[in-house]
Amino acid sequence: MEMLSYFGDIFTFQNLLILLLGSIGGIFFGAMPGLSPTMAVALLVPFTFYMDAASGLLLLGAVYTSAVAGGAITAILINIPGAPASIATMFDGAPMAKQGRGQQALYVAFFGSLIGGLVGVIALLFFTPPLAALAMEFGPAELFWVTVFGITVIAGLSGGMLIKGLFGGILGMLISCIGESPMLGEPRFVVHDVFISGIAIVPALIGLFAIPQILTLVEEVNITATKTKYSPQPGVLGKTIKMFLKWPKTVALGSILGTIIGIIPGAGGQVAGLISYDQVKKTSKNPQCFGEGNPEGVAASEVANSSTVGAAMIPLLTLGIPGSPTAAVLLGGLLIHGLFPGPDLFDPNKYANVTYTFIGGMFLAQFFMCGIGFFFSRYSHSIMNISNLMMAGAVTVLAVFGTYCVSNSVDDVVIMFLLGLGMYIGSKFGFPSAPVVLGIILGPIAEENFLRGKLIAETDVGVFNYFFTGNMNIVLIALCVFSIGWGLYSEIKAWRKSKADCVIA
Repeated sequence: MEMLSYFGDIFTFQNLLILLLGSIGGIFFGAMPGLSPTMAVALLVPFTFYMDAASGLLLLGAVYTSAVAGGAITAILINIPGAPASIATMFDGAPMAKQGRGQQALYVAFFGSLIGGLVGVIALLFFTPPLAALAMEFGPAELFWVTVFGITVIAGLSGGMLIKGLFGGILGMLISCIGESPMLGEPRFVVHDVFISGIAIVPALIGLFAIPQILTLVEEVNITATKTKYSPQPGVLGKTIKMFLKWPKTVALGSILGTIIGIIPGAGGQVAGLISYDQVKKTSKNPQCFGEGNPEGVAASEVANSSTVGAAMIPLLTLGIPGSPTAAVLLGGLLIHGLFPGPDLFDPNKYANVTYTFIGGMFLAQFFMCGIGFFFSRYSHSIMNISNLMMAGAVTVLAVFGTYCVSNSVDDVVIMFLLGLGMYIGSKFGFPSAPVVLGIILGPIAEENFLRGKLIAETDVGVFNYFFTGNMNIVLIALCVFSIGWGLYSEIKAWRKSKADCVIA
């Protein structure tokens, strides 16, 4: 194939060095709470101005790929997602680390990221035209139903506490409404000037996960006592690869969901990871094992969120429509070098050499990311052996630093602490944090697309017809109904089983 002839440019010393350094830097950025993949790429875009187009895009692509995977490090080792895409990774990864299996959890995360990343890049390379056409089918109505489908995941994230999970999800959506309305510009729930700019995802994410974790560490009675000593796990890598051979359904489901969600503008890896985790759990023969340290849960999340990386490039390169916030920043990297999305990027007489070098570089970057991730995973026990007091202090510094860096605002730090304290109190009454975060993530997407769709519908076919007719809408509504029904069925089945187990003879 003619496109393969361009891949030789990747294997120059300069480009290989760029991929290596970009992968190391991306993992570092991804593992730092608050320093998201979007921020990592945004910080590096100005530096690419002094590089040739292909090398600059290789750097941005390697950082993007590795930062998404790197978020799993803190999600697993300290129960705080380094990036929003790693939220679902934390559900089983953190329990594995507490059980002394942190190294295995990281191996699963990075190998899953390798598989998912390769699937996303292959989709970008071979299926760009049809998938870009599919992305064009998603208007405001379809995007609204996608977010509703994401909200139905709450049942699967509640750990047997459906009512509390639903309450948390609704609370999260209400929190997302704080600030100015995106469509009308009117202030809502602004009880103090701190809330005038609303609640950003990263401060909320860090607050809801990091602060309760810090307070849990601090409240330990013997905080200075010697912890359980964790040690390296020899032979785990081979076992991890063999496990993936037993999970073809998980890999397939995560890859497909990640690719489809990746091409949908605005969804991103966090939605893909959560939906994949939920669907794998629902279709598992042992759903009760998820959330207790099941490596399959880590794989479901990481395969899906890494699949979105390549898929998000599909509408970007062909239509100029970013499939994720990070892809939107990458668009700036294209424009800096005078590259405009469209057919010219794939034209052999114009910019095909740059485009296919970039795609090939992203393919190779998956292996760099995986290899570097495996290397760091071998030393995960060192982090787990840090005392609770030192860990609490380090996480506090990272939480404040990561939150402040989002917009250089002390208000974000205040909001982070307020949400964290509220979540800490709620956790004492059995309220999980994941549904609240999901509500905060999906609330603005649902609201914006519903209002946009409503404005369009009122000038044409009417609100009901706009949202409830059309093949894509019907398919998405059916998926929402099925997801809710299956979640209720699973909850009732688990409740009956627990009642039966408690019968006293």
